[in-house]
Amino acid sequence: MQAGKPVLYSYFRSSCSWRVRIALALKGIDFEMVPVNLIKDGGQQFSKDFQALNPMKQVPTLKIDGITIHQSLAIIEYLEETRPTPRLLPQDPKKRASVRMISDLIASGIQPLQNLSILKKVGEVSKDLREETKLTWAQNAITSGFNALEQILQSTAGKYCVGDEVSCPQAQAQGPPPSCWDCLPLGLSCLPHPEAELPERGAFCRGSSVLWGTPQLTPTKPSQEAVIQGRRLRCERMRQARHQWRDCDR
Repeated sequence: MQAGKPVLYSYFRSSCSWRVRIALALKGIDFEMVPVNLIKDGGQQFSKDFQALNPMKQVPTLKIDGITIHQSLAIIEYLEETRPTPRLLPQDPKKRASVRMISDLIASGIQPLQNLSILKKVGEVSKDLREETKLTWAQNAITSGFNALEQILQSTAGKYCVGDEVSCPQAQAQGPPPSCWDCLPLGLSCLPHPEAELPERGAFCRGSSVLWGTPQLTPTKPSQEAVIQGRRLRCERMRQARHQWRDCDR
């Protein structure tokens, strides 16, 4: 295996990136983070350098052990297979199947409909579509997914999504869960009863809230990555300012 820290290319508002940061933190893996701003400069993921790294022009992307891996669930599976302790997949095959089913439901059935690229494309196809109508379409699709998820969790959940051990779906459910985090700009709450007390809330977010208290996960929060990006931006502005002063002295 390659020596040195893994390198994660990430964006602080990307729920896919967040779930990988959570998995790395839960496994105690030290890594370097390279922010890729999906909005700045028309989207830094479209640069030639990043496209050479990830032809799909998406985050997250992880460089580890001499290879480059795209797609969050593939990354988490690799971490589980190469660094199995602590585990994110149960030993029991039936529980493991439930974990994978729930993870795919979130990653494939709910999350894609929240992507800016999807909503943008919908607007391009139907140019006369009002912004409110586009928003309602996304809200309905996501709400339907969360309702289905809660129904499944009635038979699988314990303290967390599957039983009483932290597993891969919970890495997608950091509170506020990455998938719930994506709902916020759409005016949605992933909680069936947001005004209720914690025990009455949905199993998905209830397990996430328990996990949220883990100190090792604090650095994974979107706010932390935003701080890193802000520091880099300030440093860049300071460098530019110094160059301007030097030009004035000439």
